[in-house]
Amino acid sequence: MAPLDTSANRANLPMIGSVPQHTHDEINRQQFVSILRKHVMTEMAKDMRAAYDAVEEPAFKKAHGRAPKDAREVRAAMMHDAHFRAYSSIRYNAQEMTWMSVQDGVERALPELNEVAAAVAASPRNGGTLRLNPSLEIPKAVSSLDIHLMPGCFHTEYAKEDIAVAAVYDHGTRVFGAGLRTGRPKTKGGVADSVGNYLKLKYPTFKPKRILDLGTTTGSNLFPYLKVFPGIEAYGIDVGAPMLRYAHVRAEQMGEAVHFSQQNAEKTDFPDGYFDLIVSSFFLHEISVDSTRKIFKEAYRLLKPGGLMSHMELPPSNLCDPYYNFYLDWDAYYNNEPHYARFRAQDIIGLCAEAGFARNKCDQIRIPDRGVVSDEYFAAFARGEVEAPQHGNFASWFIFGALK
Repeated sequence: MAPLDTSANRANLPMIGSVPQHTHDEINRQQFVSILRKHVMTEMAKDMRAAYDAVEEPAFKKAHGRAPKDAREVRAAMMHDAHFRAYSSIRYNAQEMTWMSVQDGVERALPELNEVAAAVAASPRNGGTLRLNPSLEIPKAVSSLDIHLMPGCFHTEYAKEDIAVAAVYDHGTRVFGAGLRTGRPKTKGGVADSVGNYLKLKYPTFKPKRILDLGTTTGSNLFPYLKVFPGIEAYGIDVGAPMLRYAHVRAEQMGEAVHFSQQNAEKTDFPDGYFDLIVSSFFLHEISVDSTRKIFKEAYRLLKPGGLMSHMELPPSNLCDPYYNFYLDWDAYYNNEPHYARFRAQDIIGLCAEAGFARNKCDQIRIPDRGVVSDEYFAAFARGEVEAPQHGNFASWFIFGALK
C-alpha cells in the first residue's frame, strides 16, 4: 500500500468511518447478517412469546398453581422450549457474525486506518484534545471477557497507536442495528439526539456549558449533544485507548473540538463542579453495581449545583413484567454481559439518592426516539400530553438521572 499524503493537506485523508471500503461480498454478508438479526429480534421473538403464552406459561400454572413471578421462573419454564433454543442459538451466532462480517475488511485496511488516525492526531486543528494513560488499570469488567462477543472488547491493542477494535466496533454496530433501523431519517434520532432534545424541551432554562460522556467509545452518543446545545464544551472518557483514538479522529474530521481522555469513570481527574451535564448510553449495565455506586458519587462530585446527570439504560426489572425481564436478560447469560440482570434489578432512583442526589430531584422515564415520531409528537411528549412508544427495537429509550 502506498503511503498516505499526510504532510500538507488533511483534506486528502479519507474520513475514518469510511475505511475500510468493504468489498461486494463483504457488503452482501453484512446485509445478510442485518436481515438475520432483524428476523431473530422480530419474527422469532414473536414466535417465542407465542409459545410461552400457549404452552409454557399454562404448564407452569398447572404445576405451581400460579404464573411465573419473575424472570428466573420464566427462564426455567422456557429452557427446554424449542422456540427459545432456536432463538438463542441463531441470535448468538448472528451476534458473532456481526463482528466477523466487518473484521476482514478492518484487518485488510488496518495500516491505512492507523496511519489516518496517527496523522490527524499529530496535527489537531479544532481545539480538541486526546489524553491517553498507558498505565491505567483496565477494569476487570472489561478485561476479563469480550463484551457483546466482540473480539478484543474495547481496549485490546494489536499494534502501536492501534484503533482496530474501534473500527470493528464502529462498522459492526452499523451492521448490528441496520435491519431494525430501516426507514429512520439520517438527520435525527438515536440515543443522544433524542435524550438531548428531550432535556432541552423539559428544562428550557437549562443551558449547559460543559458535558461529560461516560464510556464514550467512539463518540457516537456524544457528538449529537454538540448540535442540541451549540457552543457546549464536550468531554468523553473511556478505558479503551483504541476507542478514544478513533473518537478523536472523528471529532477532528467533523471539525468539532472535543476533549477525550482515558480514565475510569469511578475516579476522574476533573475538578469538583466542573460539569453542567453528565451522560452515558448503554454503559452501566456492563459494569458491576458496586462500580455504578462509585460512578454516581463521582458524578455528584463533578456536577455544579443545578447540574444534571442523565443515563440512557435498559428499563429496570420493577417496571417490566416477568416475561419481558426474561427477554431482556438474555444478554446476561449469552452476550458476555454478566452484570446486566443485576443492574436492572436495582432501585436506580435509590442508587442516585445514595450518591447524594435529593430523591425528589431524581427521575426515570421512557422517551420516544426522535427518528420514529414527528417533531410535534416529540414536543407533545415533553409537555406530558402523549406517551412514548413501548420499549424495544429502537422505538424508545429509557433514561434516568437527577438534578444536583
